[in-house]
Amino acid sequence: MIVISNPTEIANEHQIIQALFEEGLELFHIRKPDASEEKLRCYIAAIDSKYHCKLVLHQQYNLVAEFQLERLHFSEKVRQTIPDNFQKLVPFLSTSVHTIADFNNLSERYDAAFISPIYPSISKTDYKPTQNLLEQTKERTNWKTKWIALGGISAENIAATLTQGFDDVALLGTIWNSTNPIQNFKKCQKIVHTYLP
Repeated sequence: MIVISNPTEIANEHQIIQALFEEGLELFHIRKPDASEEKLRCYIAAIDSKYHCKLVLHQQYNLVAEFQLERLHFSEKVRQTIPDNFQKLVPFLSTSVHTIADFNNLSERYDAAFISPIYPSISKTDYKPTQNLLEQTKERTNWKTKWIALGGISAENIAATLTQGFDDVALLGTIWNSTNPIQNFKKCQKIVHTYLP
């Protein structure tokens, strides 16, 4: 299971991140679109270095070498313009797509891809699906890249999502908009472990 950072700073954020890792969080995506390089440097430095191998960076890619990070994520827009040498910086690459056709056409270089929104977003007002992405899993032909559901994922719909053929889920709003993010994480994690080996 994956957790994506809240785009903006929130209270006790690093304590929550630490607790998520202690509870067995597999990957933490750092997506802070408005953060400067220095701000992001401080953000990463505040995360225990033993968990840096589980961090996935969404921007300020030059910080990869400084923190010896192993994972990058490219947005759909960035993926179309990124130089090849960036793809060789790390052993693990993920990206974002919004249609099954784009997913099926991804290079084998991508280990995982988010597709969104699956359900109406918890964190973004009025961000909802314009097509039934759950149904589109039947059209999947790309089996090299992990297929990750994003957008409106919560404890209430994880089971239905994973039984439709997704390889994993990514959580954002269900964690950061919660009054008890750790409890919510554990609840979701338990459901995921029921469906995924």
